[in-house]
Amino acid sequence: MTREKIDVLAFGAHSDDVEIGMAGSIYQWTVSGRNVVICDLTEAELSSNGTIDTRHEEASESARRLGVLERVNLQLPDRGLFLKDEFIRQVTDVIRKYKPTLVFAPYHRDRHPDHGRCAELVKEAFFSAGIRKYETPGGFDAHKATNLFYYFINSQPRPDFMIDISGYMEKKLDVLRAYETQFLPGEFGVKTPLTEGYLERIEARERIYGLEAGITFAEGFKTDRPILFNQNIFGEES
Repeated sequence: MTREKIDVLAFGAHSDDVEIGMAGSIYQWTVSGRNVVICDLTEAELSSNGTIDTRHEEASESARRLGVLERVNLQLPDRGLFLKDEFIRQVTDVIRKYKPTLVFAPYHRDRHPDHGRCAELVKEAFFSAGIRKYETPGGFDAHKATNLFYYFINSQPRPDFMIDISGYMEKKLDVLRAYETQFLPGEFGVKTPLTEGYLERIEARERIYGLEAGITFAEGFKTDRPILFNQNIFGEES
């Protein structure tokens, strides 16, 4: 059975990371027919609010709202995402299994150390995935994705490029509200940076990026290498 072509594989340390950074872009792609897969590295078992089970339920609902093809979880240890050979090979396996055109990871400058370490693991795996003799547990063939890009979670650096999500900001907020235990915990939750106006800050950030680009809302991204202007983000001729 031939696997469907995967356009985007987005990694996050915890479920909700990918959505905070790029839910608008992902939804824009899925409604246009692109295939997107999300891979969460941990089950966020140390989160102040919610449980592993509720987080899985919320992640599944978010994925449904986004229209992604598949969502997987590697069950690596929360607050234990160190640059271990074992972890690099597991992440490499995911890249080789899905063979995406583009890979996304969190930007390394972030108040949460797990986000930066996720970026390091994905960067190592992105390179290793293309080495034919590099062995991984899954035994998948080597794969070289076109580009590795970084999205923003808690930081607001100057982007290398932006994607217009002016028509999708409300959808992004709707997707994030799937994580009720994280952003809307009510009387049974504890206060965290996520419960104190976090969604409003995300909306303000994307509005600021949009203002810089002359549009209403945008999501910002970083890249390790220059992008050719005669190609679109998927490497196809414009």
